[in-house]
Amino acid sequence: MTQEYVYDYEPDYDQLMADIETLIQEGNLEGVRNLYETVHSVDIDEVLEDLDDSSLRYFLFMLEFEDISDLLENAEEDLQIRMMELYSTKELIEIFTFMANADVADLLGLLSTRRRKELLNYMKKSDSNILKMILSFDEESAGGVMTTEFISLKQSLSVREALLKIKDIAPETEIIESIFITDRQHRLQGIVDLREILVAPGYTPLSDLIEDMPFFIYAEDDQEEAANIIFKYDLKYLPVVNQKMAILGVITSDDIIEVMEQEHSEDILAMSGVSKDEEYDSTFASSVRSRLPWLLVNLVTAFMASAVVSLFEGTISQVVALAAAMPIVTGMGGNAGNQALSIVLTSIARGDMDLEDDWKLIVKEIVLGLFNGAVVGLFAGIILYMKYGNIILGLIIFASMIINMIIAGIVGFLLPLLFDHIDVDPAISSPIFLTTTTDIFGFFVFLGLASIVLPYLV
Repeated sequence: MTQEYVYDYEPDYDQLMADIETLIQEGNLEGVRNLYETVHSVDIDEVLEDLDDSSLRYFLFMLEFEDISDLLENAEEDLQIRMMELYSTKELIEIFTFMANADVADLLGLLSTRRRKELLNYMKKSDSNILKMILSFDEESAGGVMTTEFISLKQSLSVREALLKIKDIAPETEIIESIFITDRQHRLQGIVDLREILVAPGYTPLSDLIEDMPFFIYAEDDQEEAANIIFKYDLKYLPVVNQKMAILGVITSDDIIEVMEQEHSEDILAMSGVSKDEEYDSTFASSVRSRLPWLLVNLVTAFMASAVVSLFEGTISQVVALAAAMPIVTGMGGNAGNQALSIVLTSIARGDMDLEDDWKLIVKEIVLGLFNGAVVGLFAGIILYMKYGNIILGLIIFASMIINMIIAGIVGFLLPLLFDHIDVDPAISSPIFLTTTTDIFGFFVFLGLASIVLPYLV
């Protein structure tokens, strides 16, 4: 009798691994299929990642191609590559028949050029042409993430003719509630809701039902721009067109969620000076290549800040308390600058800001720096006065905090806008220069003021 496998949401990994290993050892075909029906494919993929190639092969070969397509679609890239290597060209093409063209294109992009060409040559010409078109676009462009499973009809068709075509096409499409309308040259003219077609008289031409579709994106545009449009205007989908306005595909709001997560992760990694391609289990060599260059850049900027400090060695040697206090100024300045930087980077990512339109907002950053610097500087000044008994030292850190926070706010606001304006990734470049600026100015202002009033500090 076949064992029934019942799991809670997010099943225990060790238990699932033990069950899968037992099923493989037993060659339990029915048990494997029962487990697949019980456990989400994402959870199964997590276990399959840790199986050796032999065990992975045995497990997969006990599943139907449709089930394998689901596992393949949800797997991480490394596992996807391992899985595809287990199948012949004919078998892999059959697995692909259960997947959307956009997902197949992503998988083909992981394969060697030779294997990819081999697969495309064995496919139906219609499928091959669509995949070649998707693959011709950069993977991070709108064309690279669009789906081609949509319905487009010519505006000259009647409602009766349209319904016949929809009935024929619908089983192979992802988007059915909205029909995209084109002219004879396949240029996008607008959109018609399926509900409107169903209730309209059969003789009504589609041209009478068209609603404007003011939002679209060119296939070559960046996927982040598509995400911004969908997010800003709360769209369910966004048509992707070529330069002649012929519709090539559609980006859905579901598709764009993954894009937004990817872009967010890339920005977080970039702000830390880490390549977007590095994973937690990346090889030692790739991690070194990803991190070391930015650490060396940071070393150069650290020496720049150190050079400023060295200008005031005489002052520091006479008032040791300055050495303990100056990291407070630079640290708070860096924090204030990062606050402004994070806000601007988020706004740039959404397409809400650009350098030309937002100069007036610098005034806000100046006022914020003045107010926040005064409040924080007041507390810091009081603490230093209580510790060292020197009110002049307290006044110096009060003034230094205000000046450095104003500078940090302006720099944190302007740097990402400037880098974005010259087409340099602001998430990568801005944090390094922000830290350097706040350190250099923080040290210079604090130690400079201390040098001016040195007789009152000694």
